[in-house]
Amino acid sequence: MSDKQQMIKEMIEMQKKFIAYEHEHGVSQEEYFMADGDHPLAGYRQKYRELANKLVDTAHEEKGSHR
Repeated sequence: MSDKQQMIKEMIEMQKKFIAYEHEHGVSQEEYFMADGDHPLAGYRQKYRELANKLVDTAHEEKGSHR
């Protein structure tokens, strides 16, 4: 599996877990933006953003284009 495919797979898994948590517990703005410690959403936004940016950068590298 390519790095790009692995990143996409990881992002999809993160989305599935987020949606399942949201459906079961609901998500407040505080939880989404400021979750910390052992909270299931702790670091979610940062990790997802890092993966998304890395994926975009990888796609641009493959095509020889720029952001």
